[in-house]
Amino acid sequence: MDRIQVGIIFGGRSEERDISLISARSIINAINKSKYDVLPIAIIKSGKWLPPAQSEQLLLAPAPNWEPPCSQETTSPHRELANIEDSTSGTTRRVDVVFPVLHGPYGEDGTIQGLLELADIPYVGAGVLASALGMDKALMKVAFRQRGIPVPDYQVVMRWQWQKDKDKIIEEVERLFSYPCFVKPANMGSSIGISKAGSRDELIVAIDEAARFDRKILIEEAIDGREIECSVLGNDEPIASALGEIIPARDFYDYEAKYHDDRTQLIIPAPLPTEIAAEVRRLAIEAFLAIDCAGMARVDFLLERNGLKIYVSEINTIPGFTQVSMYPKLWEASGISYTDLIDRLIQLALERHQDKTKGQAPGNDK
Repeated sequence: MDRIQVGIIFGGRSEERDISLISARSIINAINKSKYDVLPIAIIKSGKWLPPAQSEQLLLAPAPNWEPPCSQETTSPHRELANIEDSTSGTTRRVDVVFPVLHGPYGEDGTIQGLLELADIPYVGAGVLASALGMDKALMKVAFRQRGIPVPDYQVVMRWQWQKDKDKIIEEVERLFSYPCFVKPANMGSSIGISKAGSRDELIVAIDEAARFDRKILIEEAIDGREIECSVLGNDEPIASALGEIIPARDFYDYEAKYHDDRTQLIIPAPLPTEIAAEVRRLAIEAFLAIDCAGMARVDFLLERNGLKIYVSEINTIPGFTQVSMYPKLWEASGISYTDLIDRLIQLALERHQDKTKGQAPGNDK
């Protein structure tokens, strides 16, 4: 039986590019080689795509932010996805399924998913709509509230509004929220551009910082709560994992606490009463279904210290996927190994693609 050709797309143009490379390396190292052939496909910061040989060089990058020289061969997305040349054998191979590990904008936001839909290639994870909703924290909250899912109160500010009348925006925020509050770019992950503002001066700095990353800024009430995470797996009938709790080494779970501060603690399973844990897992599935997600997602929660109220903070449709990332660690605690998790996600992608093609009448491609 021929092995399935899996294209691992990684890198990308977003600020989360380095996290993407780590996730891609982990997947390639752990994937079942007796069942799958891996074709690494890198997107460099300029947006150009690299063929497998140069993509492998990027995975073995000698230093952070290193990329192959521009003089090396680059190629087009459709060539890489539909007709890849193997530099060792000289043969060409079509990708059977794609596993995108492009965190953040230009990858987690529906853009790469739209390209894969046009190319009619199965892919792991959420579709175009769910990816776009999952990336945009403001529209995500609209979808959650429509389904009755509790979220912290928030205000959306556009960058042009901020630049036009900062005093008016500050007055409106102070009318709605007390300090401290959180300020976030609406479309960004890995806690990039997020600040906690404890005063008017800090709020101004925080909005300026968020505006560096996005035209849409989210200002959110600060919940004094425990940070709980849940992984979701499946398509139409998703399941929820064991729960994890994050105890940040810093004031909140920012980029440094996530990736560079060894003092941050990840507790699995989270020490929660049975009924609270069950409700968190139920809400995780509700959040997954609310945006019509597929394949995988990690749902982040805030649990009030008194345990009386649970808030959904956000959903991540392409969560960090290293062997030590929370998404696979929660499934490992639930009895699914990292290698088996990769296999399940690929099979879910193939099943979803097959299910979608059932509704295509003959001749629709003409």
